[in-house]
Amino acid sequence: MGNDGVAAVEKALALLDCFKPGTESMSLAALAQASGMHKTTVYRLMNSLERMGYAVRSQAGNYSLGHRVLYLGKLFEQTFQLSSVVHPTLQALATLTKESASYYVLGNGERLCLFRVEPSEGLRETRLPGTALPLDETAISHVIRYWGLGEPLYETPPKIPLFTAGSRDIHTAAFATPIFGAGDKFMAALTLSGPASRMCAAHEAGEWIAPQLNAAADLSRRLGASVMFCESLYGRER
Repeated sequence: MGNDGVAAVEKALALLDCFKPGTESMSLAALAQASGMHKTTVYRLMNSLERMGYAVRSQAGNYSLGHRVLYLGKLFEQTFQLSSVVHPTLQALATLTKESASYYVLGNGERLCLFRVEPSEGLRETRLPGTALPLDETAISHVIRYWGLGEPLYETPPKIPLFTAGSRDIHTAAFATPIFGAGDKFMAALTLSGPASRMCAAHEAGEWIAPQLNAAADLSRRLGASVMFCESLYGRER
């Protein structure tokens, strides 16, 4: 069975993604401009969303989110567990690359390893979830400092995933990719780390770039980031 999806459904959901803080109510023209769709397409899709309770239209003709969105949001809050979303992604990366995959967040001015999966075999850098380290010059810290804290580390947005070797320990190296959630806000750094010899060879060969970007895009979408934002940051699935 294919996994191509249904274009009309994806377009309708993309329209819902156009509503953000500060743009809770949008005209037909504004939705067409924000989504890149033709006004006629937007009109038909918004009519369907309105009938199903996912959008409402005011007397002035502007659209806003409907009550069904709130219902689904509350249902999601009751069932959501971050570990159940993040852990499978880390497990898949660790299995594919045979390196350590981690999920780092900002905590008390440090980088906190919230989740981690170690490879099942071979030499590896072992670290327990809950370990906190300073915000240094590693790729992990740069992701948190640049996208999370807004530090002007780069004149233009850098190519991701970031990579550093020997920044904290001459024997280790790491890739790091930013993860975003609801409202396209920064949440964490998805990392792949291991012995510098293997990681540097993989970096020079361009290995594991696509799997990391695909994993970051999928995880960000699961955490609430919009499709358009993810495609602009990570590119389309490779």
